[in-house]
Amino acid sequence: MKDGVTLYCIRHGLTDWNAKSRYQGQEDIPLNEEGIRQAHRNGQALQGFLPEIAEADFVSSPLSRSRDTMRIIREELGLPADEGVTFDDRLMEVHYGEWQGQLLEDLKQSQAEALAARRDDPFNFKPPGGESYADLMARMREWLETVARDTVVVTHGGITRALRTDLLNLDPNYILELNVPQDRVMIIHRGEMRWA
Repeated sequence: MKDGVTLYCIRHGLTDWNAKSRYQGQEDIPLNEEGIRQAHRNGQALQGFLPEIAEADFVSSPLSRSRDTMRIIREELGLPADEGVTFDDRLMEVHYGEWQGQLLEDLKQSQAEALAARRDDPFNFKPPGGESYADLMARMREWLETVARDTVVVTHGGITRALRTDLLNLDPNYILELNVPQDRVMIIHRGEMRWA
């Protein structure tokens, strides 16, 4: 990322799978009513950065929960909802492989050893058929190298964690412990972070 750029990072709004602790990964699950409200709230929070933010780049994961969050945010900013956004596959959520669609409660029974291995090495652990956070970080960094201007990005919990870990020089072994709220905008500028 070019020095001096401000990144406005938003996790997509809540989905029914989020609410039930069901692993989504790259499954295309829509926002629920609460998620729609959260997207409106985040768009309203960004209004305080007008008019400058209207000139920023707008980038989103292609999954519908992120696309719809971005559309709502742009509406709140008075910008065309379906124009002016780039979609980038590198911003998709971590792929959970065989865990996608599974409830965390069920995995505690059927995948207890794998969950323990994930706790022991959260950055490098891969669910069966899935990605590790190290894999996610590599593709996120590829995208980050393209960021040359202030950017509003709507993405997922995993990418949000990876961005914080990378840009704030955090220990990747604690990546799963990072809070990733769906009703706040994470602003990163020159190695410092705040919430809006």
